[in-house]
Amino acid sequence: MKTIPNEIEGLLIIEPAVYGDSRGYFFESYNEKDYREAGISNRFVQDNQSRSVYGVVRGLHMQQQPHAQSKLVRVLEGIVFDVAVDLRKGSPTFGKWTGIEISAENKLQLLIPKGCCHGFSVLSETATVFYKCDDYYHPESETGIRYDDPDLGIDWKLPDGKILLSEKDRNLPFIKEVY
Repeated sequence: MKTIPNEIEGLLIIEPAVYGDSRGYFFESYNEKDYREAGISNRFVQDNQSRSVYGVVRGLHMQQQPHAQSKLVRVLEGIVFDVAVDLRKGSPTFGKWTGIEISAENKLQLLIPKGCCHGFSVLSETATVFYKCDDYYHPESETGIRYDDPDLGIDWKLPDGKILLSEKDRNLPFIKEVY
């Protein structure tokens, strides 16, 4: 397993060791010992999975303290453009975002630290996203920011008019309204 740091502190791209041959492939998607040796000490307590169609944008979501969550995200089917936005007050990268294409084919994972909003856009016909969380979901702690916030300027890699949103995500506030 290889970890690749990012300009956002605590955000890591994880590239697992994949063993493949003519029969297919094998890899350990999570091994607590290996993660600890890489300096990742999160104790994951909840797994979530979603399936979406092309053009769906989910997010940007997060949970606030005292139930903030770190997430370990991977794609089981399809391709997504996965985005994290640093919303940790006092962070040198506050308000910055990073995005990476993760897919069933490249098997990359993204570790998103507490205090960062998370979202993704679906670039394939369908995509199944799986992620581990290190705290349980608490509806009263849920928050988020708009996917199309002009202060962020995120390119979701989708053509105009093709983005599909939930009503909840459409009504999230802009970053300057909450921070």
